Amino acid sequence: MKIIHFCLSNFYIDGMNYQENALIREHVKAGHDVLVVASTENLDKDKKLYYVSPSEYVGQEGARVIRLPYRGWPHTLAKKLRIHPNVYKIIEDFSPDAMMFHSMCGWEFQTVAHYKRKNPHVIFYADSHEDHYNSARSFISRELLHRCYYAPIARRAAKEVQKVLCVNVASMEFMRDFYGIPEDKLEFFPLAGEPLLLSVIQETRAQFREAISLDEKHIIFVQSGKQTVRKKLIESLEAFIATPDPRFRLLIVGMLFEDIKDVAERLINSDSRIMFLGWKDPEELKQILCAADVYLQPGTQSATMQEALCAGTAVIVDDVPSHKPYIDGNGWKINNESSLKDIFTEIAMDGADLKLMGERSNVFAHKVLDYKEQAKRILQ
Repeated sequence: MKIIHFCLSNFYIDGMNYQENALIREHVKAGHDVLVVASTENLDKDKKLYYVSPSEYVGQEGARVIRLPYRGWPHTLAKKLRIHPNVYKIIEDFSPDAMMFHSMCGWEFQTVAHYKRKNPHVIFYADSHEDHYNSARSFISRELLHRCYYAPIARRAAKEVQKVLCVNVASMEFMRDFYGIPEDKLEFFPLAGEPLLLSVIQETRAQFREAISLDEKHIIFVQSGKQTVRKKLIESLEAFIATPDPRFRLLIVGMLFEDIKDVAERLINSDSRIMFLGWKDPEELKQILCAADVYLQPGTQSATMQEALCAGTAVIVDDVPSHKPYIDGNGWKINNESSLKDIFTEIAMDGADLKLMGERSNVFAHKVLDYKEQAKRILQ
């Protein structure tokens, strides 16, 4: 099949493990002819936003990539309106069998919908990562961009899609309540991963633990990602330090933002059981997760939580509706700092079967969180 992925309303970064990359990679591996139409928005090695030049090349996922400039001036406004030249012509020239529009916030969503109206045989899906926690947070963003601009475009264009695929429950609520997308158009389509066989997890676990001089008696916690105040790393550190179990280790993967850096570094340096590992590539992170017993996500969401389930760890997550589908005998939901301390205490007293919890996470991942199956889903 000929498949176009549109990454015009979000950044597209070659070689990463974001949902877009994974789906594109799976389509290429399955032998499809894949085209990625992307903006010039990108992230540098420090995860800071920047813009590349328009170009055409074969990306690391194996698909042809066309990066389009923004149309309009000034650039500050153009990158919010997300209008690009020649989108319709690119679609016509490629003549796709299937189209996937990633994130619904932008002008070109209606361009792709227009092509679908004229070519009803083409498969057309869109996804949404937007929700009340991470989107439309300021007055200008909420009332001008989302309510007056993105939402009307999305409502019109969504009439042409088979489904709007939402990465979490909160996104489904946001699309229904704020954007006005009919509920029967919405489908749960979580951020996923590559579920690993238990034998692979066990082998990787043993190798990584040996490399950092830890063994099976140690209980390893991991918290990863871009650590801002909303990720609640400080709360994790304080609760961990307050539980002086000599078997405990806390591995922090990622980067510390300025709003927490000084306090976080002081806490990290105060306890020899805590290791700050810095930013790791996806393969290194996978090894760390295989070695872990518990993945910590007490604050806002991160796609790494799904990767942790694929790697067979128990999880501790914030008690929000978006996390409800992921927790069933394989972890804990927390809603305040003291409950995080309570969980650490429970684990220290051997009151939790972490091995069984990890196996339950892995079973769930094989059922729900397999990008190979998701890639097939959007061709139906």
